[in-house]
Amino acid sequence: MKTSRYTEAQIIAILRQAEGGVPVTELCREHGMSNASFYKWRAKYGGMDASLISQMKAMEDENRRLKRMYADLSMQADLLKEALGKK
Repeated sequence: MKTSRYTEAQIIAILRQAEGGVPVTELCREHGMSNASFYKWRAKYGGMDASLISQMKAMEDENRRLKRMYADLSMQADLLKEALGKK
């Protein structure tokens, strides 16, 4: 997955500028990004602060780890069922 040009702290700062009354088109021009990126960020990070973003990242990492564990265990279970079924 492609990484963002902007860090979470920069994204929050841009969103706070928009909340402060700066027009979205001006913000996008100033920071060299598209309107779609701004609205996507607002949908994802709107109303968050730095601590909430770090918690969200930690939960995403934990979720990724658990999904990988589940996939490994389910593959092992399928292999065992297949091996026992052939006897």
